[in-house]
Amino acid sequence: MNKIKQSLRESKKARWAALILASMSIFGAYYFNYALSSIKPQLESILGWNSEDFGTYTSAYAWFNVFLFMLIFSGFILDKLGVRKTGLGATVVMFAGTAINYWAVTHNFTGDAVIHIPFVGDMTSQVFWSSFGFAIFGVGTEATGITISKAVVRWFKGKEMALAMGMQMSIARLGTALAVGISIPLAKNFSVTAPIVFALIVMLIGVISFISFAVMDIKLDKSEGVENAEVPEEDQFKIKDIVSIISNLGFWYITILCVLFYSAVFPFLFYANDLMINKYNVDPNLAGSITMLLPFGTILLTPVFGGIYDKYGKGATIMIIGSLILILVHGVLAIPTITAWWVAALMVIILGVGFSLVPSAMWPSVPKIIPEKQLGTAYAVIFWIQNIGLLFVPLILGNVLNATNPDVAPNKKVVKSAIEKVFKETLAENKTAVFAGLNENKIEKEIEKTIEKATSGAVDSIVQYSKYTPVPQSQIDVNKVKDQIYETTLNKVSQIQLGDNAKTYLSEIEKAAQDAAYIVISEEKLNIRYDYYYDMLIFLGLSVMSLLFAFLLKAEDKRKGYGLELPNIEE
Repeated sequence: MNKIKQSLRESKKARWAALILASMSIFGAYYFNYALSSIKPQLESILGWNSEDFGTYTSAYAWFNVFLFMLIFSGFILDKLGVRKTGLGATVVMFAGTAINYWAVTHNFTGDAVIHIPFVGDMTSQVFWSSFGFAIFGVGTEATGITISKAVVRWFKGKEMALAMGMQMSIARLGTALAVGISIPLAKNFSVTAPIVFALIVMLIGVISFISFAVMDIKLDKSEGVENAEVPEEDQFKIKDIVSIISNLGFWYITILCVLFYSAVFPFLFYANDLMINKYNVDPNLAGSITMLLPFGTILLTPVFGGIYDKYGKGATIMIIGSLILILVHGVLAIPTITAWWVAALMVIILGVGFSLVPSAMWPSVPKIIPEKQLGTAYAVIFWIQNIGLLFVPLILGNVLNATNPDVAPNKKVVKSAIEKVFKETLAENKTAVFAGLNENKIEKEIEKTIEKATSGAVDSIVQYSKYTPVPQSQIDVNKVKDQIYETTLNKVSQIQLGDNAKTYLSEIEKAAQDAAYIVISEEKLNIRYDYYYDMLIFLGLSVMSLLFAFLLKAEDKRKGYGLELPNIEE
């Protein structure tokens, strides 16, 4: 009698091991996605960016995915070539994009050359190349995302699919939590490039992890009697099948809900650390501790809600509840008079609950609406439209923030310029003694690092501790303020003597510069604090619209009988 072969997916250990290996590749992507956005204050104080530059950078993630339709092509490739080849290529592209970003931030571009980009506008060379690298990274990340989504369906169909998707998102968002939690300390204690270096390391681990997953996936084929045919010819996607996808009203409701909901959460995370510092007076070193409560909440709760959906159903109802929570959170955060840090922390925790509810039900609902052989392209179209939101919403937020706070970034440049002048003069006299044993190039880097810490420290202390109402910029003589910061800082720094310990000397002059700049900025009431009121209204509007489409999706499910309110586990 022939022995009946059992599919590898029937082994609980095997399918969960495959899930973890595949998810590790997206962990690094979620980390880098928020690594630089978490250090917005340092990008402004140290690199001279403004909120418009920041908005351009964060929107660049979707440049190629939207305008060159790379996400759509990724879906075609996935349905044609399968999970293994597509995923390996995508993880390598992510790593390459991050490497370009690292080069852009570390490279010393000459002059203030401006590059013009259609639909985007003018930007400096550094912002352009950093954004370009982020755009390449975005192509790889989105391709990896849809690949892993299809891999989960492949390994968990008829099993704990919603729980598995929840676990996959939890692992990914652990990367987000890590980014918002450690990026500022990394940048302040080492350099502004440290978060990118860490990203390169974890993404390299992700590539290796996906290769291990591919080996398991090959074994899955063999266990089912399929050799070298991850995508059987009869199941491969045909171009004509896209018509059935885009003509499905339920598909459009869930897609629009996706773009609205994620546009109200992901861009919020880009700006959350800066919001905590500017509105709620949170210590910059601790701002990430509050923001990371959101992804940590999703790490714990998304699998729980996914398990509930698997067992009890109610997917459409779960999405409605999640949208209602989003409205509550952004509504409270938009109120100008509420500035207590504990309120912000509570709202972030509640937002984590809402952000767990919707994705835990939304992604497992797609296979109920779209046939499996079309899933790669269906997910690609959803992610493509989501990327349209991730392209324009951060860009709008950055422009609105810059337009409603036009003096903040220029004033930060004034502070840096004055401190930089003092430090270059002071350290030039003592650099041989302070930086003994280093070559000229390394000495310059150490001086820049010292200037970075002193400047960001001065700006951060004003934002955290000062309660003054800024003087209108028209009443401020910027050159006079710059000279005052220079003279006061020079006077304090000159009083510090170089002793036997160079590290102590650097620490003392950094502190002296921060204190001196703080005094002048406070006296002159220079505006270096952002007001996020109008940006929060944008988030609130997106939340209200997401609720509308959640209701429309539930009504369509009732009409068409997709089974969104039914359990996923087959008896």
